[in-house]
Amino acid sequence: MRTCLSIILAAGEGTRMKSALPKVLHKIAGLPMVAHVARSAEAAGAGDLALVIGHGADEMRKAATKFAPRAEFFVQNKRLGTAHAVLAAREAIAKGYDDVLVLFGDTPLIQAQALVAAREKLAQGAAVAVLGFRTPNPTGYGRLIEADGRLVAIREEKDCSETERRIDFCNSGLMAIDGKHALRLLDAVGNQNAKGEFYLTDIVGIAAAEGLDAVATEASFDNALGINNRAELADGEAIWQKRRRREAMLAGVTLVAPETVFFAYDTELAPDVFVEPNVFFGPGVKVEAGAVIHAFSHIEGAHVGPRAEVGPFARLRPGADLAERAKVGNFCEIKQAKVEAGAKINHLSYVGDARVGANANVGAGVITVNYDGFRKFQTDIGQGAFVGSNSALVAPVKVGDGSTVAAGSVITEDVPADALAFGRARQKTLPERGRMLRERLASAKKAAE
Repeated sequence: MRTCLSIILAAGEGTRMKSALPKVLHKIAGLPMVAHVARSAEAAGAGDLALVIGHGADEMRKAATKFAPRAEFFVQNKRLGTAHAVLAAREAIAKGYDDVLVLFGDTPLIQAQALVAAREKLAQGAAVAVLGFRTPNPTGYGRLIEADGRLVAIREEKDCSETERRIDFCNSGLMAIDGKHALRLLDAVGNQNAKGEFYLTDIVGIAAAEGLDAVATEASFDNALGINNRAELADGEAIWQKRRRREAMLAGVTLVAPETVFFAYDTELAPDVFVEPNVFFGPGVKVEAGAVIHAFSHIEGAHVGPRAEVGPFARLRPGADLAERAKVGNFCEIKQAKVEAGAKINHLSYVGDARVGANANVGAGVITVNYDGFRKFQTDIGQGAFVGSNSALVAPVKVGDGSTVAAGSVITEDVPADALAFGRARQKTLPERGRMLRERLASAKKAAE
């Protein structure tokens, strides 16, 4: 088992984002870009993480407590090139890891298998493994120059010969370095160039001069895609979503119109889940086997049990928990509520801070009145209870097992089990008064005109 340190460079200002938020904290699938990189590094076996930060350092530290609580932070005060940025983490490199991964916080689509492939090259004896990609339009990219299976140079396009410019194997900037050589190679990088910067790519030539092997490993273009502005952020989101949709379908999930379904980074869908078009999954959603998510539903921070039904046009907010065969229908909103097995909330209702017992039926237009402007209160609807349409349950209140609440009621007191509760004024009918009212109103309108 080789030990591994991942160094993520995240000190850039990201001016092209035109945002007060550091570039690498902009999100794809609900997760900051830099967190995607950290997750892939961890999945590739990187046990420790060093974050090199600069602009927005305080925000970076705060954000990292959620996605990388054990990360070490190193500040790059001056931006003098990529090798200089890596050396900001000198203290971490000096601990003596077998492998050192150098990654960028704005390449959120890097996949763990690409990093594993680079680490395998180190295990086979290479001192440096550079991640490359192929593209039919390599203009603007540095080229990977190989000879006899070894990487001999990384050449910027402006420095390439005509022959080298025809090479379609390009540098992603991501690399793995053997920990035994990492500090020596990095310290040997000079800044004798037009910009006076220390370029990480120079270690390929330095390694070759020392008789060490440098190699290239290939990944798809998507893995190397850097995000610099909002348009590219949208492109990255589209690529991530396409990958995730395919993974879901290959794992047994039916997506009727895949291109219209959006996932969060942590969405969990079991086999035989059926998802209709135009569904959005926010963070923190788990859907069990056999559940059906109907069209135009929005789900976040919720659990949907086996063979439950949601929607169409339903909203499940954080804390919504649907048990087996529960049903939440069209234009319903559920928040911080447990909907037990077989319970039904079919249409036009709001249920928040509540329990809906097994096989209970909540009619159209029912609301749990859970907030008094200062505090939240609980509503408890018992097993097999029936709540008639257009009723308001004013919390804290309990509707007992098997009880019935008449339609149009305002319930402010507990209803015992198996009772029938009315909470409305008695109807009064006045013959002919409807006609008289119409005539009076019509006369008043005519006089006003």
